[in-house]
Amino acid sequence: MANMSLKKVPMPEQDPKVRARNFQEVTLGYTEEMAVEEAGRCLNCKNPKCVEGCPVTVRIPEFIAKVRERDFKAAYEIITSTNALPALSGRVCPQETQCESKCVRGIKGEPVAIGRLERFVADWYRTNVNAMPEKAASNGIKVAVVGSGPAGLTCASDLAKKGYQVSVFEALHTAGGVLVYGIPEFRLPKAIVANEVTKLQAQGVEVMTNMVIGRVLTIDELFEMGYKAVFVGSGAGLPMFMGIPGESLKGVLSANEYLTRTNLMKAYNNDSDTPVIQSKAVAVVGGGNVAMDAARCAMRLGAEHVYVVYRRGEAEMPARLEEQHHAKEEGIEFKTLTNPVEIVADETGRVCGMKCVKMELGEPDASGRRRPIVVPGSEFMLDVDTVIMSLGTSPNPLIRSTTPGLETNRKGCLIVNEDAMTTRDGVFAGGDAVTGAATVILAMGAGKKGAEAIDKFLSAK
Repeated sequence: MANMSLKKVPMPEQDPKVRARNFQEVTLGYTEEMAVEEAGRCLNCKNPKCVEGCPVTVRIPEFIAKVRERDFKAAYEIITSTNALPALSGRVCPQETQCESKCVRGIKGEPVAIGRLERFVADWYRTNVNAMPEKAASNGIKVAVVGSGPAGLTCASDLAKKGYQVSVFEALHTAGGVLVYGIPEFRLPKAIVANEVTKLQAQGVEVMTNMVIGRVLTIDELFEMGYKAVFVGSGAGLPMFMGIPGESLKGVLSANEYLTRTNLMKAYNNDSDTPVIQSKAVAVVGGGNVAMDAARCAMRLGAEHVYVVYRRGEAEMPARLEEQHHAKEEGIEFKTLTNPVEIVADETGRVCGMKCVKMELGEPDASGRRRPIVVPGSEFMLDVDTVIMSLGTSPNPLIRSTTPGLETNRKGCLIVNEDAMTTRDGVFAGGDAVTGAATVILAMGAGKKGAEAIDKFLSAK
């Protein structure tokens, strides 16, 4: 009989006061009993709308049915038939706006906790089985994948399953892309990412780090080396700034740099020699998930006060509600309807404050959101010694500038057709390199589409 509770089984978490000063995972995961109880809330709909809301079309009712039967291994096999990275998507995917938003249980209560169940299954498998995938018989055709983030890892895995000889080229010294440099340890433990990379290598995929495509090798040179197709999943790592006075001062950083130093280079670890700014009061400018990550890292690195400064209201914030909720619990202060106009320095040239103005919402702009308007005479000073800009990112122009025939739009994103091919024959792309900064699961979906398109392209030759 179905569990007709209107509420999800609560997720165990660290106490906010404790976790605000450590980098251990915030949410602790379901026990087997919790997972089975939550799985009982699924009605196993004949026409599951939840699957339609999933960018990688996970067979959701089927895997949940196996959880209910306590056949967790079978549940994992069902998930991974379409999703190569369930331990990652189960943690960082915005299920509330995708699969769970379509769940019929959400009409009169809370939807089934699909993301929590996916995470549970992946974690159970890693702890109890963790079998490495078998290597498919090779077809002898070489394919290059640029970038080892969610798009690149997914594309490489799907191609390897089809027998292609895949090489992944990663610019940084550790594979994982944004999964290791951008998302903090307390949201996504790096051991989980490393385990997925190990599985990829077990499939026969060659993973090469410190390979900046466009500098060490060009895409043209990859073709000369015998690669028959290239997938560009290099992400969007070029940070944006406001262009206000004081942005070049000591103590002003992009969220990308701050998170890379903290996460990939482990500045939070006392044994690390990575320098990171020691702050007492931090302002993070922006309202997305990256802003939440930067703010929560700043708190964990010892700041006494951390402010999220956002020019629209809280209702307009693009960050996940869960991330906003966790940030508030951890003592981070939200200064909404507030916009910086100048960053000021002390006599040493270091940041000592940020001049701001209050905003109010006017008529909708081109994005459909109400345009923020300055409130006259509302200027005030926010006392901070560090400012982190989290205003979005765009793709690095290096690949575009070193690859003849590769066209981009006005935002620097690669232009692709319906088959994920760029304007250069044999070069495919997906993820943030095409869309600009988006979610991990959308990048995974793009990687999946890229692999299908490459297989179709090469099979026709």
